[in-house]
Parts: sequence; C-alpha cells; structure tokens
Amino acid sequence: MKTTSLYRPVGQKEFDLIAEAQFKAFPPRLAWQPIFYPVLSEDYAIQIAREWNAKDRDNGNVGYVTKFEVVTEYLEQFSVKWVGASSHQELWIPAESLSEFNRKIVGPIKVIHEFRGT
Repeated sequence: MKTTSLYRPVGQKEFDLIAEAQFKAFPPRLAWQPIFYPVLSEDYAIQIAREWNAKDRDNGNVGYVTKFEVVTEYLEQFSVKWVGASSHQELWIPAESLSEFNRKIVGPIKVIHEFRGT
C-alpha cells in the first residue's frame, strides 16, 4: 500500500487531543471549522507552527509540527490548494470526512518539531 507523507502544524490544545487519541487520529473540527487542512511540505508546516501557533497565547505559546502517513489512493479525491507562495500547499478535507481520513492514517502521528514563543 502506497502512502503519502503529510504535515499538520498544531498548538497545545490540538496536540493534547491527538495525544488523548494515542497519536492515531486528529480531533473533530469545531463548529466554526469547516475544513481540516494538512499541508504538503515540512517547511510550510514549520512556518505556521513557528509564526502562528507559537505566538498564540490562548494555545500555550507552543507550536508543534506533526508528520503522518495517509493512504495515497484515498488522498487522490482531494485537490491541492495553493494558499500563498508556491510552497504553501494544503489539502482541504471537509470536516464531515475527518473520521474517514483518520481511518486512512497509516502508523502513528509523529511530532517532528516543537517551537516555543514568548
């Protein structure tokens, strides 16, 4: 089975929920969050975690970059979205599809970077 590496920058609150799920799933979206958007590059995930998550007091002034593998065939139904620079590529997963997305994760969700703000 072929997999694709994806990244997700998260703050402390989302990290805690991922840990509660034993690093096997991402938490459901909140009512005001219609999409779940993993990113395609580690550099872009680092940028978000360092520049946004680590500066968010409400979220503990910490940013984590997670890396995980998803079944490639499943991902083919989602188009890549460019949201700025050419390296700013995301997949937009509808919130109602997140449970199925989580079932397509192969292996654990790993934390590969941590950034602390002030």
